[in-house]
Amino acid sequence: MKTEKKPSEMELRILSALWNHGAMTVREVMNALSDDKARAYTTILSTMQKMEKKGFLSHESKGNSHVYKAELSQKKTLGSLMKSLVHHVFGGSAASVVQTLISSELNADELAEIKELLDKQ
Repeated sequence: MKTEKKPSEMELRILSALWNHGAMTVREVMNALSDDKARAYTTILSTMQKMEKKGFLSHESKGNSHVYKAELSQKKTLGSLMKSLVHHVFGGSAASVVQTLISSELNADELAEIKELLDKQ
């Protein structure tokens, strides 16, 4: 069985920005990162170049800029990460994951959304 490469935390932040906003330049990704930490342009650039080598991203040249897009599916990537989390952290118990989420700081809207999703199952 082929072992899939899993994105690091920083790579997931970059992928998330691209999944949410579509194709972007490095500068646009920097501005879209959700953690508000100051990072050098070259740090983001080198991370994205490494991600491209891993097959996580691809780019198109537009003038002097490279516009990057995610090559990993959000659904597949997050599904794989969740399966790993359930297996390694929760002993394979999806119910434990749900119990942990419910006992965390959910607002009323999030709780209602979860109830609606469960009712559809």
